[in-house]
Amino acid sequence: MELITVKDKQFKPYIGEDKIQSAIKGLAVNINIDLRDEFPLFVIVLNGSFMFAADLLKEVHIPCEISFIKVASYHGTSSTGTVTELVGLAEDVTNRTVVIVEDIVDTGATLEKLHAILIKRGVKAIKVATMLLKPDAYKKPIPVNYAGIEIPNDFVVGYGLDYDGQGRNLKDIYVLA
Repeated sequence: MELITVKDKQFKPYIGEDKIQSAIKGLAVNINIDLRDEFPLFVIVLNGSFMFAADLLKEVHIPCEISFIKVASYHGTSSTGTVTELVGLAEDVTNRTVVIVEDIVDTGATLEKLHAILIKRGVKAIKVATMLLKPDAYKKPIPVNYAGIEIPNDFVVGYGLDYDGQGRNLKDIYVLA
């Protein structure tokens, strides 16, 4: 991997595809064990989680359902702190175990909004699975049950994560140089 340019910023290699896939397999093992007696609904947070969710759910071997929700809280390289629900959840989640699938948990604003929406809709339990967790930035009380890789509070791009809509298609993760 070498230095890349996304839009007007340079990024350096950070996490390779092999490490990403290894982390995903570990998450899936834990999910398969923990939720083996459930019929969970995986709620994929678009757009960033699409690559992670696809790879994760190939490794989840328990019966489940999959749905998508689109929310936004980023502009450029920083969180706006405001979350807008753009595409809602159509499934009935009453008395269901729901697994929120996130690309990255940093401020927790998106997670907090989704958690509130799901609680209002009568879920039995909420689990959170994320590819990346920024523990120095995440200060919310909602537990992150499955975190692939913990990273510092740096701006990253690739593997679904973007910079102003670009860079999602990269198979590796890069950090701002």
